[in-house]
Amino acid sequence: MQPHRPTRASIATAGSLVLLLLATACGGDEDKGTAAKSSPTNVSATAVGVVAPAKVEVIADLTGCKVKIRTDADELREGVCHTEKGDYLITTFPQEKHKLTWLDAASVYGGKYLVGTRWVVSAKPKLLEELRPRLGGTVQQLRGTGPAPAPSAS
Repeated sequence: MQPHRPTRASIATAGSLVLLLLATACGGDEDKGTAAKSSPTNVSATAVGVVAPAKVEVIADLTGCKVKIRTDADELREGVCHTEKGDYLITTFPQEKHKLTWLDAASVYGGKYLVGTRWVVSAKPKLLEELRPRLGGTVQQLRGTGPAPAPSAS
């Protein structure tokens, strides 16, 4: 049995995720009015013993955000949330194998992600810890596997 290798599409998706995270992390206050109107729900997922389902809109609602869908494909759906505490990306998958492929491709870039059954939330680590009690899941550190720096000639 051959090991699973990421497809070009999954690598491109992971690459666009990184660019999106960089763009949204550096974004201005253009959606501040919308974020200020959003109020988080008072019920946490772990308090009632549930895990967020793999639907972008439901996960966004659990976090108190009005999501903007960015990608709607067969392998995944992505939505962006802009809030006062920070911006984050919610990615859901129709099957667990698609999530594992996505995580494998994202591991090239490293970083921390909140990971549940058929979903991933990408945000700054502090925000991930704040979202975890509402959504469940675990914070996972992905190791970057890019090329090592070349030795210096001294």
